[in-house]
Amino acid sequence: MANHLAGGKVNIALLQEAARNHFLNLLQKCDGTKAIVWDESLAGPVGLIAKYSVLRENQVEKMYHLRHGRLPSTNVKNIIFITRPHIHLIDMIADNVHGEEKSGIRREFFLYYLPRKSLLCEKRLKSRGVYGNFTFEELPIDFFPFDNDLISMELESAFKEYHLENDTSCYYQAAQAIMTLQDLYGVIPRVSGKGDAAKLVYELMKKLSAEPQQPSPNTVSQIDHILLIDRAVDLLSPLATQLTYEGLIDEIFEINNTTVQLPADKFNSEDEPSEIMAGKKQVILNSAEELFAEIRNKNFNGVGPVLTRKAKTIASDFEDRHKQGVQEMKQFVSRLPQLMAAKKSLAVHTAIAELIKEVTDSEKFLSSLQMEQEMMLGVDTDKVHPYIEDCIAHQDPLIKVLRLICLQSVTNSGLKPKVMEFYKREILQTYGFQHILTLTNLEKANILKLQQGNRSYTVLRKVLHLTVEDNSEVAPRDISYVHSVYAPLSVRLAEHLLRPTGWKSLNDNLGLLLGPTVDEYQILPKGQAARRGSINSQSSHGDSTKTILVFFLGGCTFAEISALRFLSQKDDSCEFVIATTKLINGNSFLKTLFEDLPSSKSA
Repeated sequence: MANHLAGGKVNIALLQEAARNHFLNLLQKCDGTKAIVWDESLAGPVGLIAKYSVLRENQVEKMYHLRHGRLPSTNVKNIIFITRPHIHLIDMIADNVHGEEKSGIRREFFLYYLPRKSLLCEKRLKSRGVYGNFTFEELPIDFFPFDNDLISMELESAFKEYHLENDTSCYYQAAQAIMTLQDLYGVIPRVSGKGDAAKLVYELMKKLSAEPQQPSPNTVSQIDHILLIDRAVDLLSPLATQLTYEGLIDEIFEINNTTVQLPADKFNSEDEPSEIMAGKKQVILNSAEELFAEIRNKNFNGVGPVLTRKAKTIASDFEDRHKQGVQEMKQFVSRLPQLMAAKKSLAVHTAIAELIKEVTDSEKFLSSLQMEQEMMLGVDTDKVHPYIEDCIAHQDPLIKVLRLICLQSVTNSGLKPKVMEFYKREILQTYGFQHILTLTNLEKANILKLQQGNRSYTVLRKVLHLTVEDNSEVAPRDISYVHSVYAPLSVRLAEHLLRPTGWKSLNDNLGLLLGPTVDEYQILPKGQAARRGSINSQSSHGDSTKTILVFFLGGCTFAEISALRFLSQKDDSCEFVIATTKLINGNSFLKTLFEDLPSSKSA
């Protein structure tokens, strides 16, 4: 069990342990040597459940990514396909099986659906003539554990599927995922939410609750309150550049399943070979590492002083060994592994900080950030912005241009018709007319839209104090430090829930946000009570810290996570646990809406 997952008020390690046990039980039902063929999107997340060393102990000898055509030659007895239930993946699996049949070698085939099987997929297997080749199982893992306060479903296209394609299956899975959490941690007494997706998930929860349930082992609710936030309610936060340490690592290098790949030449050549792959240094980022846990949520401008202080402390500890007697030297030797680990950690994060600084000191980054912050403050949002014009003229990456235009659209509550037409014309002429489909998707998703006269952002900015200009980045007093000027609207909503009146003080303005509002109480099963001192408890004794699960439907950013952690530290009476359909940044969020991914010129 990963110890760092057990560090919060809600023991996330239980979720990991339950998922791992289910997975290993399935593997043990399959006797003999095994090769696993992964749906590529699952290899990383399932690695958070069970490491390769654990799989090897269960006779897994080979692992491959799912591809069309034949599998690489292998002499294992069993081939296990692990996939999400999507038709295009089933077609690849059928290709693989037909290829193995041609080889003439007899093998056993298993197909594990994650999280649940699909009748459409089974029909497809029958039409491809391979249905009878398989033994089928379900691997009901809804959430993957990322840290002691963070879990993700890793559903990349949830926002697109619901808001563009009217496909509710992702959010049905989200409701099932909440039921799984309630099986482990008890029924959550109170449900709040905002947005169409939030309302849908709550309604699905009610339907699922009416079905026969396994009795929960918990007699006390470990989570007091769940807040469901539809990403469509706050489209600005994912578009804004993240300025926390972890957020900038994700913006520049992309963090995938708690791991980031960085240029190896910037790091110590004495690193273990397992940490270097294809010229890339792999760094695992989670709270198991003391230094990263300290700096991950800081604004990048606050990271340098911490690294300097750590360097002085470590240097002093090593220097003191020359002044010590025999007893002190023994103590030093016992601490030496810890000191060496701290020294290595400091070297890694100093190198990462230098890589980030190269980007954040560049004129391109600073000019883009200045434009973003002006837009957030409502400066010149209603006309064609000269910086965006320049970006298009210089053929900057299309994703960057679209991100800035969408940010302008959101902060201006829509673009004027002439501004919209200008941007569309320039993009199509510069980057190619195939991108008309992407622009259409952005409009359907309400990220890029025409102004309708209602200036909701201007009102919300004042009412919710979404922009704070005098907040310290190094010693912040407000969540706006995560973007230096802008406080994520989603987290402001969570912050208002902590007030004695909750969202009642916002009633006049909640209507400016897209979609319905949810505020309901769930009936607790017999034998289960709300925690003493919690919002539903009849007693004021015991632990008075409320635990609120904030579930982002459509993805959340590391900046939003840092802002919620900041609130937990600031207010001792509350602790947040974060769940999301996917960890995103502005680029990864918009790319899911690209109909035709850009070429190298415009990617």
